[in-house]
Amino acid sequence: MRGIKTLNRLELSPLQRFQGCLLAGAVGDALGAAVEFMSWAEIQRVFGPEGLSDYAPAYGRIGAITDDTQMTLFTAEGLLRAYVRGSSRGICNPQGVMANAYLRWLRTQSETGERERANIGADGWLLGLPELHSRRAPGNTCLQALHEYQSERSIRAINNSKGCGGVMRVAPVGMFHWSLHGVKRLDETFQQAADFAEITHGHPSGYLPAGVLAVVVQLLLDGQSLVAAITAAKVELQKHSFYEETLWAIEFAEQLARNEVTPHEAISQLGEGWVAEEALAIALYCALTATSLQQGLLMAVNHSGDSDSTGAITGNLMGAQLGIDSIPQPWLDSLELAPEIAEVADDLLRFPRWKVGEYDVPDEASDNAVRKYPGC
Repeated sequence: MRGIKTLNRLELSPLQRFQGCLLAGAVGDALGAAVEFMSWAEIQRVFGPEGLSDYAPAYGRIGAITDDTQMTLFTAEGLLRAYVRGSSRGICNPQGVMANAYLRWLRTQSETGERERANIGADGWLLGLPELHSRRAPGNTCLQALHEYQSERSIRAINNSKGCGGVMRVAPVGMFHWSLHGVKRLDETFQQAADFAEITHGHPSGYLPAGVLAVVVQLLLDGQSLVAAITAAKVELQKHSFYEETLWAIEFAEQLARNEVTPHEAISQLGEGWVAEEALAIALYCALTATSLQQGLLMAVNHSGDSDSTGAITGNLMGAQLGIDSIPQPWLDSLELAPEIAEVADDLLRFPRWKVGEYDVPDEASDNAVRKYPGC
């Protein structure tokens, strides 16, 4: 595993790690956006033998995010709105609040009617960002499952999908739980991330990888090594039924990271990333073997398959390890919604200080938080 000894930096501040996690995830997403539906041969034909090396135009601009980052932001929103609701009212169903957050994302995709809009709570901050009201190749499973939730009000998806749409959006769960608990209650982190993924993806291999990613992110934010974080996440994974497929994919990624195979060969053996356990495995492999964030992200997107999702997850992992300063500045400068993504990361770090309890005396910061993340 070439990169693991050099890529853990204990001296980073929590804010550097939090902003790194979300922003590097968005950068990986934006890099992969231009090649998501291309084969490796097509990528080489367009960009040269080494493949993509920088942002390329997608969705009418350079540095465009996709549905992966959109849904990641709405995951953060759902977590923070659930916190405000639980603190101010004393009762909250986080999975229900999260489902409504995803329905607000669905609204940005022009997928809801007036009846559905009345049932998803106050608008909040994200819905007011015009850049998010853009369709960026959303996953059909997510769209269909959320429509079914609107009509059936079944909190868990009534499908058997293990697509990667559940795992690619849950890094904020690990961030949220680190802010609340440090590295304690990993079982709660795992379960909540899996529950949120299960809103749209009903196969165990569709929601269990989400639990793994959230736990790994939580531990990386604390300065633990990626190897140690994966080991702890595997312990949590094996507490759940039907864990075998996800565990096999993770351990195959670890095995390939120890072997002398080329990254392209390793990733082709791990799959294309369209399903959750493959996307997670590819991201873990890239994070385990890369010697820089730039190398890891380019490795994660230059393959046949779901390049934006594997890039996004790799970015979440490596950004949590290396912090915001590891992201090449030109990539940050061109990244769509970079200031807003950094602000969400800051909110995920600082929310436990908000004075939003029933008996708290609110201050200006807390009033602003409630306006951004109303508990309804």
